[in-house]
Amino acid sequence: PISVNENSAGAAIGTLTTTDVDSGDSHTYALSGTDKDSFEIVDGQLKLKNTVTANYEMKSSYAVTVTATDSGSLTYSDDFTVTVNDVNEVPTAITLSNSTVNENSAGAIVGTLSTTDVDSGDSHSYALSGSDKDSFEIVDGQLKLKNTVTANYETKSSYVVTVTATDSGNLVYSQDLSVAVGDVNQVPTAISLSSNSVDENSAGAVVGSLSTTDVDSGDSHTYALSGTDKDSFEIVDGQLKLKSTVSANYEAKSSYVVTVTATDSGGLFYSENLTVIVNNVNEVPIAISLS
Repeated sequence: PISVNENSAGAAIGTLTTTDVDSGDSHTYALSGTDKDSFEIVDGQLKLKNTVTANYEMKSSYAVTVTATDSGSLTYSDDFTVTVNDVNEVPTAITLSNSTVNENSAGAIVGTLSTTDVDSGDSHSYALSGSDKDSFEIVDGQLKLKNTVTANYETKSSYVVTVTATDSGNLVYSQDLSVAVGDVNQVPTAISLSSNSVDENSAGAVVGSLSTTDVDSGDSHTYALSGTDKDSFEIVDGQLKLKSTVSANYEAKSSYVVTVTATDSGGLFYSENLTVIVNNVNEVPIAISLS
């Protein structure tokens, strides 16, 4: 078969010879046919023009007609088919079907890897390198966190890994891929009260301001009361206070216990029991007795 490798500009195909009963006759050659503009004959060799490169994926064969003219101007023409050899080519891109992984999920799958390769049907294997490679693995063509690794948005909001695709002919292509960490709403973990005591004999007295510990920076919280002594208290503008109609009395009750529930903007909640101590305030004597 007459063939030429793809991706080689101006490649030589072969040397032309003519069968002629006139021993010692000389011959000149000319090209015609469908694909004549892609070829030339130089020093008796059929070759691609220097500006032409065969591409198997676009055109797998060419047809040219070669006419031999002898020294007496007699001619003979023959049709030739030049087959293009499919040469393995380097992959050109790596794609990840998804580029985000949610935090707090050990071993989470990021997405499926695919490779752009002009060699139709070529297979590819993958390897990892780069700064964050130790956090990931590739299983069945999917990029995923290792089973022992959990992403944490508050600690690290993105990863970068280098994926190398190797085709069946051992040609390689590497690409850096960024994996963003999705910030998943998390449950609040603690409730604090700026002060835990209130003076007796002061109706509607403010105990202190409530605050909530939450790893989700900037999250907002609403508060609700429950528990044994909830009916004596209310929360106004984030402050825990006695109701306006209630005064603490150390001699009658030296402490209260209320349960405060903080609910974040995503509907997750945390509850904590808070103890409010009543301060014993010196009071005016109320009677004098004479025996």
